[in-house]
Amino acid sequence: MITEIITTGSELLLGEIANENAQWLAAFLNEHGYTVAYMTVVGDNPLRMEEAFRHALTRADLVITSGGLGSTLGDITKKAGARAMNLPFVRIEEERGG
Repeated sequence: MITEIITTGSELLLGEIANENAQWLAAFLNEHGYTVAYMTVVGDNPLRMEEAFRHALTRADLVITSGGLGSTLGDITKKAGARAMNLPFVRIEEERGG
């Protein structure tokens, strides 16, 4: 299964932190029989993030994202992903966490 890992966060592009999540995910997925064919890093820009998701969906069977703030009001990853797939964004209240 062709897989793409998309990590989000401008801090990755600025070199402020190492992209350890992508490294771990790639090793884990390869160990479990997935073919990680692409890795993309995109900053905290909703339009570029949506474009990265759309592009990934044309070339991979499985797209995994890592990064963002998680289940907070400030996270744009889920909204950009929903737009890329032409799906409505639905907030699940239990998902918000503490």
